[in-house]
This record gives sequence, structure tokens and C-alpha cells, in this order.
Amino acid sequence: MSRSRRFERREFHEFRRWLESTRNLVHLSVVLFVPLLVGLVTLVANATNLSFLLFPPLASGAYLLFAHPEERYSSPLRFVAGLTVGALCGWLAIELTGWLFYAGGPGSIHAPSAALAMLLTGAATWAFSIEEPAAFSTALLAVVDDAPGFSYVLSIAVSSLLVAGVFVLWHRRVYRHRARYLYQSTKGDDHVLVPMRGDHADATASFGARIAAAHDAGKVVLLDIVESPKDVATDGGTEREVSTATKTHASHLEACAERIEETMDVPCEVVVIERGAEAPATTALGAAREANCDLIVTPYERADGRTASFVTSLFRTDMDVIAHRSADGRTSWSRVLVSVRRASDVAHSMLDFACRLTGRSGKVSLCHCIDSEYERRDAESMLAELVETFAERIETRVAHGPIEEFLADASSRQNLLMLGASADRSAVSRLLSPATFQRLHDIECDVAIVDRRYRPLERE
Repeated sequence: MSRSRRFERREFHEFRRWLESTRNLVHLSVVLFVPLLVGLVTLVANATNLSFLLFPPLASGAYLLFAHPEERYSSPLRFVAGLTVGALCGWLAIELTGWLFYAGGPGSIHAPSAALAMLLTGAATWAFSIEEPAAFSTALLAVVDDAPGFSYVLSIAVSSLLVAGVFVLWHRRVYRHRARYLYQSTKGDDHVLVPMRGDHADATASFGARIAAAHDAGKVVLLDIVESPKDVATDGGTEREVSTATKTHASHLEACAERIEETMDVPCEVVVIERGAEAPATTALGAAREANCDLIVTPYERADGRTASFVTSLFRTDMDVIAHRSADGRTSWSRVLVSVRRASDVAHSMLDFACRLTGRSGKVSLCHCIDSEYERRDAESMLAELVETFAERIETRVAHGPIEEFLADASSRQNLLMLGASADRSAVSRLLSPATFQRLHDIECDVAIVDRRYRPLERE
């Protein structure tokens, strides 16, 4: 039973990750809403004798609305006005040519009527700035022999209003707030545990505190792990020495906590744990759960030229983790560059963290590197989809070339570089090409590595 629940959670998470791409959300909306709307209009047409000629332009116009919700032609007002004006121009063309010329035999379409319908539609949509491609369809369909006069125009107006109403509701309640429904970062990561390790632990504590301080319910927990008596005991006096060492560590943490509370106005707790037989990363994870923390911000560490086991072990847990590498002990960050591979929960989280760090007066930039100019348009669209979910002003940059070179050059103008841990890549992929943060050299600013991958053993 538990295996079945884990499978269901994994499948749900994979579906949610798929939806985190705005393009996938839009495509799913097209697949769901356009058929439903056409079915609804069909019911209305059957009940009210509306013309079935409206279906082709209505379906194409509905697709344009939902498939490109932010583009020029995806205005519900332009959609309704364009289709209705097109139908009106077609009806007027029929009336005018019928009055001036012989309309032709049964089953035929009067050529002057078709030409005049196109002329009137082009002039009207241009004059009123309601260019709508489907308007020409509604105008031409009105010219066919069985078009039911002015009732056809009313059919188009009523049906397009119905479609536009559903689109407006979807756009305001779902599309604009997709970050709230799809991205977990807007609902958590406000209780932060900071293991105090390395030479720049205080800087990392400030980093975690600024992330937590952005939320009203935020708090910071400073953790220090000291050697336990059984690890160092050699005589009867050792226990007193360890106790003194523990007090010294606690005093340092309390002083750091006071500075954080005074400067950032966020509650800060202190935890000192004597190390037992378990690994330090396991101890830190247990402390985070005990303190009800949902994010661990740890100093980045290296050993033997590779990422230290403490950091990699945290990356393998079910906790959100940020590894912070301080360049010079900085405690504030006003210029942050975020590097992303694709639109995802991790990408959105990094932007969320960056905006928390910089506040209202700082500057956040979002970048993506491409291998070919053919990829530029898709890359620009992907970045635009990410920044649309934020109220803050975020600069976007698409660079052509190796990511390492671009980031090394850009780092001199930034306080912080933020990138993902690439934890969702396969073992073969990581073997062939190490994660980006492991290939960075000559970076002049701080670096933050964000890990938010899914684990099958996710907590209930």
C-alpha cells in the first residue's frame, strides 16, 4: 500500500513538473478548453437556432486566445470585436451587392459580395485597430447562400462573448497565478537551518537569514556540531573540556544570532549538538526536522578537488538545500544573476530566492546560454515565461557560447551567481559532463547552488 502511495506521489510530482513549463500548461489548456467551449457553443446553437457557420472561425479564434495568452492578438476585446465586425461586414456586403447587382443562381456565391466583404473587413479592422485573422473567416462565411442574415452576426457576437468570458476567467484565476498553484517555492522555505561550518559561516548565516526574513513567518536556526565526549575522551577531565568547548561554540552562535535579529528583524535560534556516531549531514538533517525547517543553507565545501561529502550528502536528502560559497564574507547582495537550463520548479525557486535577497532596491538578472542562434527565440520565450510570474522587474539575457565563459565574465558585475545543482540529471549525463557549478573557474562573486529535486521517499 505504501509503495502504491509512493508511486502515486511520484507520478503526480512528475505531472506537476511537466506543468511547471508554461508552454505545457498552455497546451493542456488548449486541449481541454477549446473542445469544451465548442461543445458548449453547440448546445447553445441547438437551443437557440444560432448559425453553425460560426464554428470554424470561433474554434480558430479560441485556439489563438488560449495558445498565445500574452501575445498581441490574444485580447478578448479584439477577439469579440474582430469576429463580430467581420460577420457584420459580410452581412453588409451581401445586402449592398444584392441591392446593386443580380445575386446569382442558387448554390452560387456572388463574387462581388465576397470581394466587398474582404474589403470592408480589412478596412474596418485596420481603422479600429482590431486586427483579428478569424474576422476574415466570419466575413466570408456570411456570403454563402444559406447564411441566415443578421442573425448570423448576432450568433457570432454571442458565441465569441461566451468564449472570451471563459478565457478571461482562466487568464485571471489560473494563468496569472500559475506560480501559486504550480511552484512550491511561494509557499515554503521560510524556516532556514544554517550549519555553521567553514571560514565564512557568518556570511552564510546572513544569506539564510535574508531568505527567511522575506516572509513574515520566517525564522533562522544556527546549528553547530561539536565533538562528543566519547570521541575524544582520554581521561577524567575531558568531559569538562568538551563542555567548555560547547559553551564557546554556543556563545559564538548566540552573538551571531543577535546580529541577525537586530539587522534583519527575523527570529534566530541557536542549536549546538554533540556529534555521535552518525554522519554530520545526517545530524544536520535531523536537526532541521526537529526545528521544523524546510530549507538548509550550508557553506559550500570542497575536499580533494571535489564537492565535500557533507554537501553532497545533503543534496541526496529530501530537504531543500542551498550551498553558499562566499568569496569575501559579504552579508548583503544587491545584484544577483540566476542561470537556468529550463523552466522548472528549481528555476522558479532560484528567482524567488534572488528576489528575496535583493529586496525592492536590488537587481535580479536571469540568463540562459545557447549553442546555436536557432535556439534564441525558444530561449527568450522560456525566460519570459519564468519572469512573468513575478511582480519584480527581472532582466533576461540569452548568451551564445559556453555557460562557464559567460558566467565567469558576468561574475565581475554581480554580487551573487545562483544556479541549480543539476540533481535531476542521469548518472551517465553527470559522468559525461559534470554539473555547471563544478566546472566554474575564476568566479569573482559569491555562488549559491540550489537543490530542489524530487525524492521517491518524500515525507507524508
